[in-house]
This record gives sequence, C-alpha cells and structure tokens, in this order.
Amino acid sequence: MTPVPRLHWSTLGEPTQGMEHRWAGAWEITTDRNAVPALPPRDTELWVISAGAVEPPPPLLRAIAEVGTLPILLVLPLDAAPRAPGVLASWSALGSVRWGVLGEAPPLPGLRPTHTGPIPLSVSQALGLGLVGVGNAMQAVLAKAQAASATRATVLLLGESGTGKEIIAQAIHHMSAQKDQAFVPVHCGAIPDNLIESELFGFTKGAFTDARKDAPGKFREAHGGTIFLDEVSTMPLSAQVRLLRVLQEREVQPLGGGGPIKIDVRVIAATNLDLWQRVQEGAFREDLFYRLEVVPITLPPLRARREEIPFLAQHFLNRKAREHGLYPKALHPSVDSLLMALPWSGNVRQLENAIERAIVLSAGRPVLTREDFTFLADRLLNGRELVEALPPMSEYPSFNQQSVPATADLPPEGLDLNQVVSDVEKKLMLQSLAATRGNKKRAAELLGLKRTTFLEKMKRLDLEDAVAEGPDSD
Repeated sequence: MTPVPRLHWSTLGEPTQGMEHRWAGAWEITTDRNAVPALPPRDTELWVISAGAVEPPPPLLRAIAEVGTLPILLVLPLDAAPRAPGVLASWSALGSVRWGVLGEAPPLPGLRPTHTGPIPLSVSQALGLGLVGVGNAMQAVLAKAQAASATRATVLLLGESGTGKEIIAQAIHHMSAQKDQAFVPVHCGAIPDNLIESELFGFTKGAFTDARKDAPGKFREAHGGTIFLDEVSTMPLSAQVRLLRVLQEREVQPLGGGGPIKIDVRVIAATNLDLWQRVQEGAFREDLFYRLEVVPITLPPLRARREEIPFLAQHFLNRKAREHGLYPKALHPSVDSLLMALPWSGNVRQLENAIERAIVLSAGRPVLTREDFTFLADRLLNGRELVEALPPMSEYPSFNQQSVPATADLPPEGLDLNQVVSDVEKKLMLQSLAATRGNKKRAAELLGLKRTTFLEKMKRLDLEDAVAEGPDSD
C-alpha cells in the first residue's frame, strides 16, 4: 500500500475553513494554529503556510525556513487583497515557495497546488495550455470561459498583447462538447486585406487569377468546431460584411459564385484594441460589434496576476528545456522576487521569451540565478532601484561551487574535526537542495558529486528526509 504523504500546515492563527479535513484523503496532515509557527515534522513533504493576514512573514518563520529545504505553499483566502510587490518579495525570500488559493482541492505533492475553481481540466492539460488560474483575476476569467464553453455563444476576448487570448480560446474549445472537432486559429492582422475574404470564406475555381481549384476557407474547415479570429479589429469593412452574414445566417458564401453553404461553428474573436473606439472612428461596424460581444471576457495583464508568475516561469523553464534538448534546470529562490516585481509590458509572451533567453545563455549551469534575468531590469528607467529594493543576494544561500568555506581557528581546548567537516558538508548539501528545490540529481551536480555519492552522504548525515524529491529527478 502506498503511504500517504505528510503535509504540515502553519496557520499563523488564521482560520482553516475546515480544509484540513477535506484534504485528509490525499495527505496525512499535521497543523500548528499558533501565531508563532513550529518546525514541521521530520517526514513532511509539503509545508503549507497561511499568508493572508500576516505581512511580512514573522522573523521566526524565516529562521525556521532556513533550517530545512521543504517546498512551501503559501495560501491566501479566495477574497484576499492583492499583495504588494515588497510583501511578495519578502515571502519569496523564504525559499522554495509557491502561491495558491485556499480551496476544496488539495495541494499536489511538491511545489504546485492543484487548480482551484471551476476549470474542468486536469493539471497537466491546463499547464499544457499555459494556464495557472490560482489568482482571483484569472479565476474570474476561467469561470466565464467555462460558462461560455457549455454553449455555442460567440465570445469576444479582450486584453493587452501577450496576455494569452489564444490560450483562453483553446481552453474554451477543450472544455466544450466539441473538443474533438477542429480548432482553427486565424490571425487576421497577418493576412493582406485583398486575401482575407478568400482565406476565411473560401472560393471557387476561376474566382480570380490564381484560383485554380475550389478552396473551402477557414470557416468550412472549422465546421463542427471552433474558429478563432485574432486581431479581428484589423479586418477590412468588406470582410466585416461577410462575417456579419456568417454570424446571422450561419452560412458562408464562397467568392466566385455558387450557393451559400451552411456551417456549424463557434466563433471566438480577440482584439488588443478598444473595439468600441474603433466603432466610433468608423473603422468597425457597430452591428458586427454587437454580434461579437455576446460573451466578452477581459484578460488581466501579467502585472495584475503576479502570484502566478513563479508557476508560469517554472512551466516555461521545463518546456523550453525540452524544446532545445537541454537538461531540465532549476530557478534559484532569488529569481521569484525579481520576476514578480517587474512590470511585464509584454505580459506572458515576454515572460516566456525571457525564460527561453536565460535557459539558452546559461549553457551547462543547472540553476538559473537572478543575474540571468537582470537584462529585464536594465531596460527600465527605474530598473536599478527595482533591483535594489529586492531582498539582497546575501540573504540567500551561496551556491558557488568554487567557493571554499572560511577556515576556523583551532580553539585551545581543541575540536572534533570529523564533526566540523560533517557540519560543513551538511550545510552545503542543504543549500544545494534548496537551490534545486529538492532535486537530488541536480543538487549533486552543483557540488561536483555523482548522484550515488550524494545519496550516500545524505544517508550518513541523516538528511534523507530533509527534502522532498523534486519533479525532474531521474
């Protein structure tokens, strides 16, 4: 029988809402309910800490966190106010932390909580789509997406460039009864005005000079499924007239003649512009605007969902390593506070590109540090002040493999050399495990050891239960 993993919950005096009983099937749970936290039991795999009412973390909590290298899940009530960047940074300084919302779904072993809220996707499916949804803003988006997915209503996705509108469109499709049918994305801004009508609605042979055979068009390709019209605000007025007919009559008229063709397709449109302003300017038809705005969903910018940045960063880190054939890497604990403090004008797309740049340029190093991401701050007018406001690197363990511990003077009464050496080994091994978030293979590499040698030392130094094994520890 597989043993149930242990979770320790430090409530810091906050109410648990009975969640420890609802999570009991997935975890063996111990709790301390005092304002002063207690050290988790020896065999704990995940440390849950209530972080809703306390800011910054109590000094004693920080001291306790430095003793071990457990992954920490910081939970907030569903209605919690957004945390200030400085508060987020102070909590992130505890080490291997992730943020989550206190809900019915139990956390998963390791660093990542399960999805809370209504999205009926598995964790792997949601992460495959790049969704996290642990914050209030994205919870509202996912709730609307789920409601829309149960119907065939037209959806209009609004939000800045890079916020993930196509990903939400894919999620709506995946949650719908038509998930096994086609999902056809069309990026209208990338299609020349004189070609967009034939691209969308199809054409018959001889309709124009290069029309050598019939073409169905994107709407007929999406029959039975979903068509996603990105940058719909760029569509010329002539194409808008045809699109309005599709939405009204549920049929397409190919260029070049022939009868109309009935279609069954869900339309999801997206724009990063103010579509109503485009209507006022005469660049977008008002009747088409109302046809598209049946279910409007506004995606928040990344700076409004900072608690999700560490999750997204780790997701992109794993994915980009696979794409480039690189060994999976870890993020140093100091990286989270920097990433959560940045403004992210390019939103999720900018974060993904930054992770890819860092992982490629880090060469063979197994741990990405804050220095790998300083180029993001260098572009900002207040970049230096932003970095200086973060917890200093001296507050984090040093992971320089070439560094040598400072020598100690021999006291007059002598010392136990074996004990001193063991203490130094133990400290360095705990630091390497903290840097790699419990991944013993990468921790061994940080210290220039074989994994088998590292495990033998852990056993000898009684560290086998000091940290939960990381997710990529082959």
